[in-house]
Amino acid sequence: MYKHGIDRAGQPHYIDCMTNKTTASPIDLQLSRLEEQVTSLLETIDRLGQENRSLRTQQDTIANERANLLEKHDQVRNRVDAIVTRLKSMETGV
Repeated sequence: MYKHGIDRAGQPHYIDCMTNKTTASPIDLQLSRLEEQVTSLLETIDRLGQENRSLRTQQDTIANERANLLEKHDQVRNRVDAIVTRLKSMETGV
């Protein structure tokens, strides 16, 4: 048998080596576009996840600040009530 024929199985033809395939097939273009979209979506998911964590942290901080402010408000109200009570007792005692 002739071992060095052009039509050897598994070997490229000489003509394939001599031509440049510069144009991508429509499927390659679609796959490339899809890959870009998936990459963009993954980046968006990462960014939104970071924003979500940041917003949850801010929400927790604000909730704690609000609780502290409510507690201080109650303390101030109790002090004012105590002062008013003392003033009333001083008026009646005089």
